[in-house]
Amino acid sequence: MEIDNLLHRALNMEFLSAAEGVFLFENAATAALMHVGNKMRQHHVPGNTVTWIIDRNSNTTNVCIANCKFCNFYRRPKHGEAYITTIEEYKQKIEETFAFGGEQLLLQGGHHPDLGLNFYCDLFAELKSLYPQLKLHALGPPEIAHIAKLENATHYEVLKALKASGLDSLPGAGAEILSDRVRRLISKGKCGGKEWLDVMRAAHQLHLTTSATMMFGHIETNLERMQHFVDIRQVQSEKPADAKGFLAFIPWPFMDEGTLLKKIKRARNTCTGDEYVRMIAMSRIMLPNIVNIQASWLTVGKQIAQVCLHAGANDFGSIMIEENVVSAAGASFRFTANGIQDAIREAGFKAQLRNQEYDFRELPENIVQQNLDKEKMIVD
Repeated sequence: MEIDNLLHRALNMEFLSAAEGVFLFENAATAALMHVGNKMRQHHVPGNTVTWIIDRNSNTTNVCIANCKFCNFYRRPKHGEAYITTIEEYKQKIEETFAFGGEQLLLQGGHHPDLGLNFYCDLFAELKSLYPQLKLHALGPPEIAHIAKLENATHYEVLKALKASGLDSLPGAGAEILSDRVRRLISKGKCGGKEWLDVMRAAHQLHLTTSATMMFGHIETNLERMQHFVDIRQVQSEKPADAKGFLAFIPWPFMDEGTLLKKIKRARNTCTGDEYVRMIAMSRIMLPNIVNIQASWLTVGKQIAQVCLHAGANDFGSIMIEENVVSAAGASFRFTANGIQDAIREAGFKAQLRNQEYDFRELPENIVQQNLDKEKMIVD
């Protein structure tokens, strides 16, 4: 295989195979990957604008029976620290989010053995009744698969009921690596790779906008990373013509601090800044049918994320008023609304606030920036 030929095919928006992706990732210069990633970004999102969003990543519950070895957040049923978030707590979180200029709740949680479809339908309906303007970017394929098993229902039936109750879009959570070899070792209690993809197929049939993710840098091979891209790309190619499908792809490195995966499997987060930039570029190269690529500043920090804006990424994600899961494994970077815009401008781009559908928003006049909890919002 020739590097130049593969890069030329990528620029023509051709689908490269997993093996071809491995060859490029292992042999092409970082500058060459960045150049092609940036050219492809300009094809999908022309111009000099980088988007960002204000939202809050809150959790329905920390009770989970999936037992993922990379997660420090979950608690077993009946654990002394187990909780289910109350409506009063949601009201406080949502009103604070509105005060900070946000309009969306990224709402996720664990695989609670006792919380079925009615619980989530009732919760979504009540939140939308209290706050009609609230956007619910909620749950994820593993949670949908878990609820479907509890209810003996199909993914489509579960998603249809949740959408009718107020679900606006479905995050790409729980993808990790879509290889079942990897999933058996790191997240045996979660749905397999094929089921994750099938949940997304059902969401796209219902015209729910979704995103896709990858958590890499633990026990997976480079070929498994590239096959992950191929599988995501395939599902995107199957979506209805008038559906958005996967509107964004977000890769991030495994955060290892205090995790069982580090202790038992001796997996380490060895992802360098260069490797992360290369993975952003490969995301563009391997996913020519997905419009938006997001740089995960939460896990790699401001400076590496800024470089990614020149390697194919066009989105800087959220200021994350609240985030508990990845932070529990060592992610410590934070931004204010001012800080995230300054970081985008420092990288040479125009900052633009967006919503989950990637529609542009005006920066709210009532945005509160100085009264945020300093422990939550430390500017990198």
